Amino acid sequence: MAPRQTLRPVQRPRLYEQVAQQISEWIDTNGLRAGDRLPPERELASQLGVSRATVSQALVALEVIGVVVVRHGDGAILSDVTGPSRVVEAIRDHAKRIPEVIDARDALETKLASLAAERRTEEDLERIDEALRVMEADIEAGGRGDEGDELFHGAVTAAAHSDLLARMMAEIGELIAETRIESLGQPGRPRDSLAAHRRVADAIRAGDAAEAARAMHAHIEQVSDVAILNERP
Repeated sequence: MAPRQTLRPVQRPRLYEQVAQQISEWIDTNGLRAGDRLPPERELASQLGVSRATVSQALVALEVIGVVVVRHGDGAILSDVTGPSRVVEAIRDHAKRIPEVIDARDALETKLASLAAERRTEEDLERIDEALRVMEADIEAGGRGDEGDELFHGAVTAAAHSDLLARMMAEIGELIAETRIESLGQPGRPRDSLAAHRRVADAIRAGDAAEAARAMHAHIEQVSDVAILNERP
């Protein structure tokens, strides 16, 4: 007799997953299209009877799976109409990918930071500094610093002067973009991330390969600390 398959525990949706699904259902019911703006977070929280923090996390999850784009000053803009039944599944698929993406980033970017400290040119340092300025300006204006974050990691990758490692980073670029949104969507994370970037930049400028690697590793560990992995059903 073939062995019986064991039953798996029922996985209950997290609160932010339920909110994300309800927002998606509201989008579907009201016939919204790409380019339409969602109500402000405060209004969504009031209507749904949850905290703004939960709504914010739900919007980050929807942004990660490509349903909305959150722009400072404009709020959440609908970018794709995904069926409500697919929302929770897509969010969970994303959560499953995060640990592997973090492992890959740690392996690649820690080495890239080390090489950047050894090989950087003055032009490379200028690009790194400019990325920090862009990120700081966006955060000061109330944004998350997404563009500056991307520019910074790109500048460090370029400063390592390794074509193969740069190609490997490009291969996981879209997955990194997902973790960037997830990480910078955490409360207080943009400023913490900017401070971590500055520690990496200081070590690269000083030519300290070991410290650059340590600083980048610590930063990637920080990036991995996201609510979608920490919160349990």
